[in-house]
Amino acid sequence: MIPRVVSASYAGGYVVHLCFADGTEGNVDLEPELHGVLFEPLKDRALFEQFGVHPEFHTLCWPNGADIAPEFLYEKTRASACDATGSPSQRLLNPTDVSAAP
Repeated sequence: MIPRVVSASYAGGYVVHLCFADGTEGNVDLEPELHGVLFEPLKDRALFEQFGVHPEFHTLCWPNGADIAPEFLYEKTRASACDATGSPSQRLLNPTDVSAAP
């Protein structure tokens, strides 16, 4: 199933706080992703801050036509949540690895 972004808010710099339909949420730093024809202009923070959630595709999008795959955003959000909390419940666990379960 494709993750669905339900809300996004500006968190400073090139960081966006994302909330997904399954309850996953966290901050994602998108600065490393701002390269290429569509994304270079987003290095202008005034343009970067104009992001929204696409009503049909449920992902981040910008007025210049740039958007980012929701699957990518979901994985980055999950990774940042784990980095921030260190909680094993935030990590993708192997179902057979009961020693890592919370």
